[in-house]
Amino acid sequence: MFLRRVVVAAGGAAAVVAAALVRQSGEDSSVATVHWPPSFTRRWNSNWDQREPISLINLNDLKHSKEEDLKRLLKKYKARASRHIFLVRHGQYNVDGDADSERVLTPLGRDQANLTGQRLANLGYKYNHITNSTMTRAKETSEIIGKHLEGVEQTSSDLLREGAPIRPDPPSDQWMPDVVYFNDGPRIESAFRNYIHRADYEQKEDTYEIIVCHDNVIRYIVCRALQLPPEAWLRMDLHHGSITELVIHHNGNVSLKTLGDAGYMPADKLSY
Repeated sequence: MFLRRVVVAAGGAAAVVAAALVRQSGEDSSVATVHWPPSFTRRWNSNWDQREPISLINLNDLKHSKEEDLKRLLKKYKARASRHIFLVRHGQYNVDGDADSERVLTPLGRDQANLTGQRLANLGYKYNHITNSTMTRAKETSEIIGKHLEGVEQTSSDLLREGAPIRPDPPSDQWMPDVVYFNDGPRIESAFRNYIHRADYEQKEDTYEIIVCHDNVIRYIVCRALQLPPEAWLRMDLHHGSITELVIHHNGNVSLKTLGDAGYMPADKLSY
């Protein structure tokens, strides 16, 4: 109860810290906890990525600090740059392959990856990194794109592999049993938390990052980043090789600049 009285009585940075201590103490049962599946509310959660300055401070060390010290730390841990994240769907691939190694890009899929690489290069950004799913079709797409972006480091991640993130609403008659969502969902949520967040407070300039992965993963990430119901992910369709751009601003706000952009491809190169 003492901490609650502090929230009311304190001002400025002290009030912020006191409020956070209330949440940390567990006294306020109305505070949402991290759980699976992710919750949805109609109000924007500004600390959705747990990277607001107050979440980067060890609160136990601040209980007896002066307000000037708290203000200094809150200022220090405030992000100042934005992250531009380009989510690229892989190109068309051989859907008849049994093993992942057989699900290689088709000739059309390779053309799509080339066109996407050209598009990203023509945007003129200085890209910081390319990350791709470890599935064959994503790796091949990333390699082709990389040929147009000389010198950009590339890495892979199992978190970005395709899967069924959460049971969609409205339901699909041809969709998966619950055990598939139970296994895939937390992994794809981990991909979201690992790659989609505001810039580090030490970052001085905006970054431009490319993630090459899959239709379901991208659609789920978009819903989560915009704080829309995650069950809505199946209401979108993305072309092969398309580009979805998210901007995570320094204050944690998120903008969707493009969703499934493939307008740079000729009509005969488009596929789903």
